[in-house]
Amino acid sequence: MSKVIGFGERVEGYAIPVLNEREIRAAAGLLFVAVFLSLMFVLFKADFVPIKYVVTMFLTDFIIRVFINPRYSPTLIVGRLIVGNQTPEYVGAAPKKFAWIIGVTLASIMFIFLVVVNSFSPITGIICLTCLIFLFCESAFGICLGCKFYPLLYKERAQYCPGEVCDVKTRQDIQKTSRTQMLILAGFVAYILLTVAVLNENYSRRPYDLFGIRTSTQSR
Repeated sequence: MSKVIGFGERVEGYAIPVLNEREIRAAAGLLFVAVFLSLMFVLFKADFVPIKYVVTMFLTDFIIRVFINPRYSPTLIVGRLIVGNQTPEYVGAAPKKFAWIIGVTLASIMFIFLVVVNSFSPITGIICLTCLIFLFCESAFGICLGCKFYPLLYKERAQYCPGEVCDVKTRQDIQKTSRTQMLILAGFVAYILLTVAVLNENYSRRPYDLFGIRTSTQSR
């Protein structure tokens, strides 16, 4: 039973149980796509069926991660298959477990409201948006937002954080942002705002079918 129930892997050279960050990011990306697409059905078709299934699978997956073993999480298994040829990036297991407990809590609330009570409200909307932000930051940037709260509640210092952000170090030259780059970024934002202000009317026009394919199809 001890080989089944557990959290984290013992890897030579690491003093604490660790997890593969590459697998976690891949799984987060899969979940982000699932949540995002199901949310689109809600927003544009008022269809809550996909989001109910996604919430159920999300909750089940995270319960397996936290209370049984991450190695048996379906999304992490798929993530392992996807990034299996990449060199593992080991991170401390404890902060991830804390972050996933937050995930279980949020998914449980969503499950109760959407599936059990069969209702929606600003609560479900806020939780859904929060989950999307958490998943996006994990998959796109490798930033575990839930892990940020771990040092606030536990006295022990987090070890083996993604990207070694827990270690105090100076940035290399390639990581530094110059004033010129910041000015370019600010100019790009101003350019986008100006484009919206000047061309919004043109952009709002519905494009026509250049080759008349849709018209010819409908006339049959």
